[in-house]
Formats: sequence, structure tokens, C-alpha cells
Amino acid sequence: MTHNPGETMSDSTPDIPLDDKLALLSGATFWETHSVPSAGIRPLFLADGPYGLRHQSGQHDNLAIFASDPATCFPPGVAVGSSWDPELAARVGTAVGREAVAQGVDVVLGPGVNIKRTPLCGRNFEYYSEDPLISGVLGAAYTTALQAEGPSVSVKHFAANNQETNRQTISSDVDERTLREIYLPAFERVVRDARPGSVMAAYNKINGVHAWANPWLLTQVLRDEWGFDGVVVSDWSSVTDPVAAVQAGLDLAMPAEPEHIEQLRAAAESGALSMDAVDAAVALLTALAARPRPERVEIDVDVHHALAQDVAEGCPVLLRNEHDVLPLPKGVDVAVIGLLATEPRFQGGGSANVNATKIDEPLAELRTLLEREGSTVTYAAGYSLVGSPDAESLADEAIAVARRADVAVVFAGLGEEQESEGFDRNTLDLPADQIHLIRRVAATAARTVVVLSHGGVVSLEGWHDDVDAILDAFVLGQGGGRAIARILTGAVNPSGRLAETIPLRLEDHPSWVNFPGEQGHVRYGEGVLVGYRYFSSSGTPVRYPFGYGLSYSSFDSSLDSVEVTGSDSATVTVSVRNTGERAGAHVVQVYVSTDAGDVRRPTRELRAFEKVPLDPGESREVRFELDRRSFAYWDVERADWSVKEGEYRVQLADDASSVCGEVAIELEGDKSASAVTLDSAIAAWLDHPSIGEETNQTLGFASVEVPAEQMAQVRSMTMRQFVRISGLPVPLEALQLLADRTH
Repeated sequence: MTHNPGETMSDSTPDIPLDDKLALLSGATFWETHSVPSAGIRPLFLADGPYGLRHQSGQHDNLAIFASDPATCFPPGVAVGSSWDPELAARVGTAVGREAVAQGVDVVLGPGVNIKRTPLCGRNFEYYSEDPLISGVLGAAYTTALQAEGPSVSVKHFAANNQETNRQTISSDVDERTLREIYLPAFERVVRDARPGSVMAAYNKINGVHAWANPWLLTQVLRDEWGFDGVVVSDWSSVTDPVAAVQAGLDLAMPAEPEHIEQLRAAAESGALSMDAVDAAVALLTALAARPRPERVEIDVDVHHALAQDVAEGCPVLLRNEHDVLPLPKGVDVAVIGLLATEPRFQGGGSANVNATKIDEPLAELRTLLEREGSTVTYAAGYSLVGSPDAESLADEAIAVARRADVAVVFAGLGEEQESEGFDRNTLDLPADQIHLIRRVAATAARTVVVLSHGGVVSLEGWHDDVDAILDAFVLGQGGGRAIARILTGAVNPSGRLAETIPLRLEDHPSWVNFPGEQGHVRYGEGVLVGYRYFSSSGTPVRYPFGYGLSYSSFDSSLDSVEVTGSDSATVTVSVRNTGERAGAHVVQVYVSTDAGDVRRPTRELRAFEKVPLDPGESREVRFELDRRSFAYWDVERADWSVKEGEYRVQLADDASSVCGEVAIELEGDKSASAVTLDSAIAAWLDHPSIGEETNQTLGFASVEVPAEQMAQVRSMTMRQFVRISGLPVPLEALQLLADRTH
């Protein structure tokens, strides 16, 4: 169902008065929509909740200032993204769906599938990855599972919403190829594969047009191309022109905006507002409200807390483990240092903030596990998250504790004061007092382990080489304390992989030169070379690449075969074996690399992945079907996806920088080619699959040797220019006949 003004939709809502129709297009309260009892339309209740419900039955707001009802805080997107595990994403979706039923919520505002264009984005803790495949696969798994419980999701924030700075007014200036290849595919996968009940339009503009008033985005792409048949809702208080919003394809402007109804009525009476667009929106809202509401059930908070713990165990990434200091052996004296060990950072700030039912403390969980095995555990705070005049004495106390221990475990990271919805960071560095503390502990302790808690990437520079092990735990939800303790002690084998690159310097990042923008615009100048696509293509060194992660076990994988199954598809077979002595999970990563086509392609792009659990000595064969999109790029001239004839290298990699197997295949690609005219570049004529050779003959190039530098100049000319200035007797009639054959 589209918002095509030429299509009459009025028959779908024949008995609803105009004022009621217009009222349905905006909220009745902060979290509730209008109802029309006479037409059988009930209100819808919406609530924040990418990783746990923020349902406010009391005073309402969108910044988590007022209290929300207790709910389970599951691992946020940054953690689930690093799991590379759609099953974990689905388990979170199922649980959030059940809690939504229990609290009477019809639409859960999430998942967030925006791309991590910059590591400085204050909201990166909500999002999965810098890669659209991971984001789309995990987002679709979450959506399918949650909606199976009855409520709907509202996948967000559509689209190119990649920073918090000036988020209400900024224009994301991005070319269509980059939109299609990087910033839209995750949404497309969720829409096509999981059929979400709702999509949330973002605050920002795209190329000067607000996302909530963008007919190209909301109608042409979302509905007409992808087949979305749900409700498009605004982000809260974003709509300033309700008439333009409805005309563009927005169905519901939230929250309550009484003046919107008056503006819509005036536009409808003057003819400025299409009633077909109004009726289309009302029909979609009516259909969403008609979905049966499951009977409320009680949630066992202990069961859901255990689930939060279990999911958290699959997310942390072991970055460094010199001397096999981890897992911690039995009977050692351990110094736990850092305030985050007793006041854990387990989620982000802003609208996603969850009133957790219970919070695991890392120090308490470590004590429980270590002391039962004969270890001793001492603790020192080491620093304050909000600054303290006693910073040096806090550090001195920590050093004294570390000196007496066999291993020091330092908990470091960022508080919500450093990263949250509403603002972006200006540095990747940890707080200076924490860096100072880590270096002093590392210089004192026999062995030093650092556990990181944060929502966005943090720099490891200035202390990385001083420590023996680094466990990147991100923010893990309310069960994260137990998960960290079980990984440190070896009860759980770490299996996370980085879903975003950790650079050596902020200035090395492709977004750095164009972030956060100026004078109301942020230019996506890096194009498709986002994250690892840039680092791999440019050869810029990184601290840890996308896809990286260590295990307490070891794995051997091989690219067994790549079979071409069509003109633009292939089947990949990979064998993976656990060669270590512990059960663990390996993430198989398949990339595609090619120079085919007449556009700049990244050196490699992730095209398939699977997390494979294996017992010691166990082997498995994994098959991947690479479809057309795995080899395609967005052709702006054709306004469609293109697969060019040529060589494609299918790569098995441990991470985006470490290829361990490669098979080259030849694909026929698309048979169709762009039409040429006398005003097309000669390169388009010479490279055309139908007339290229005849063009070469007609121009006389086949009988003479043209130096490469001259041919480069000739290829850049239009045919008309070449004919005019070459002085050669080129038969225009023959050229026109060749051109006609391409149309």
C-alpha cells in the first residue's frame, strides 16, 4: 500500500469523520495514539526499547529524566553486534516482546540499525555495526522474534542518522550509491525479511529534505521498491510541517501535537492536502491497531535476568592475551581495581535507558567464582568517574593493592557523562586519570588485565603494550557482571568479534575530515569507504580490525570450494575445525573483492558470516549462498543494482585484514548495458559489450597503435568532441547506427 496521490484510498475508511481521521495522524498523549471507538479503532501504546522496555506509566518524557517501569536490561546493540550471532539477537527480541505484552505495549521502538559511520557518535551503543550486513541480519532476527510474541517493532532511525550533533537540523549530504550500499541495506533487509509493523523516520535531513518529509525515502524506496506495508512514525517532536509529512508518506507524528490537527484540517479544506494520502495513512494505522493484543502475562524477572546473563556471555571480545594470562588460574591472588567493578556501566543514556530489575556487580561475581577455587580477591576503586580531588591517593591505594597480587584486573571505561544520546564525543581516549592508573598498575603488577566498559570505540593507545590482556566488554546489560566474571575465570570461552574497527588514531578514521559538519550540513565524503572498507582499501594501519577476536581455543578454517551457480551467484563451502582443548565458537567470515565495473570498489566487503560452536576436535562444513547483491554495486546511471562481467575473488578471512583463503571466479554478470549517444564518453563506446569491437574498427583504432597516454585522453572525450577535433574521416552515420543498437 503506497501513498500514491493518484490512487484513491477513501473507500478503506468510509465511516470515519474527517476530524477523527486527522486526529489519528498524531499522538493523543506522549506514548499513546488516538482511538476512534465508533470505527473500532483502539489506541496504540508505544515505548522505547531496543534492548529493554522504557515504558513510563507515570510522568512521560523522551530523555529518560522521569522514571520508567522496571524491565530487564538486555545487552545493547553494541554488544549484540559483537556477538555476530542472530540467535542471540532473536533471544533478546523474544524476551523484549514478552515484556512488552506484560506491560501492555503495542509497538516497541527498536531495533536501531543505523551504521556506525563515526566512532564518536554518542548513540553508537544502540547500534550493531559499521557494516550493513551484520546490522541487517541481527536487526531482522530481533524483529522476527519480537513480533512473533504479538507486539510490533519500529525499526529506526530511517535513514542516514549517524550522529547526535545538531541531529534535529543537520543535513546528511550523501550520494545515492552510498545510501544504497551502506546506509539503506540494513533497513531493507529488516523490511523484506522480517516485515516490521513500523519504521521510524529520523530527525535529520537527507540532502536537504527532512527524513520525515522525504517522499523519495518514505514512498518511492520504502514502500514502492521494498514493499513496506506498515506504519511510518516520526521520531518524537520532529515534525514541523505535518502537511508535508503526510504527503511524503508519514503516517503518525508523535507525540501529541494538537496544532497539527488544525494545520491538516486547513490544508484538507483548501485542497493542499491529498485525502488519498490521509486515507492511506489511516488505513495503515487501522490495520496496525487491528492486530490482536495478546493477553497480559506475568514475567519471571529471575528467568529474564538469567537470559540477560546468558546473552551477555556471547558478546565480549578478547583483544589481547599475552602469556595466556587469561583465563585466570586457580589459587592466584587477584587485585580488582576500578570503580566500574562495583558501579558497573551496563547501558547507555537517553531514551533507551532501562530501569533494570537487577544488576550484577562484577567484583561480587568475581569474588564468588575465584574464592571458591582458592584465590584471594582484594579491591581498590582507583579513580572516580566524575572527578575527585583525591585522584592521586585513589591511584596510590590501587598501586599498593596491585603490588601484592599475582594478577591485577583493571576495570576501565566511560560513564554516561562521556557518551549518551543527545551529544557526540570529541575524543576516543579514556579519561586521563584512568590511562595514568592503567600504566602505573602495569608497571607494578606481575600481570595486568584490562576490562573495558563503554558504548562507543575507545582508543587503546598510550597503554596497550603495557598490559597483558584486554577484554572489551562494551556495555553488557544488567547481567554483564556475571558474564565478565565467567569469561575471566574460564567458565565461558570468549567468542565475540569486533563489529567495528578500532583505529590507531581518530584522525585515521575516514569520517574524521567530514565530522560533525558545518553550517547545517555534514558531507559523507568517504562515500562507500566506511569503516573497514576504507582501512582495507587504503592500507591504513589499525589497532584491531573489524572482525577480530581471540579465543581460549584455536580454530583452523579452509575455503573448500566456490561454485558459480549462475551469471551473478555462487555457493561457498568452508570447513572449520576446533584444534584447541576447549569448546568454543568461531565466526566464519566470507568477503568478496573485485575490480569489475566502472566504479571504485572497496578492497573487500563482508558478504556472509556464521558463528559456529565447536567442541574440541570437532569439525563442521558451512555453506553460504552468495546471491546477486553479494557481487553488485548501485549503478547510478541505470538507477539499479549492477553485476559487471569479470573476476570476483571470494575470500575467507579471520578478520577484515587477514585473508586466509581465496578463490577467483568469473561471472558473466548483466547482459544489459547502458545506451550510448554521440555525447557519451568514447570509453563507454569501446567498453560496450555489443558495439565495442565495431566502434574500435569504425574509429580505425584496430589498424593503428595508439600510445597509452593518448588513448587515455581519447577515452575521456565524448564521441562528438572526438569527431570534431580529431581531423579523421569518421563516418557519423555509421556511429549513429551503432548507437541506435544500444537503445
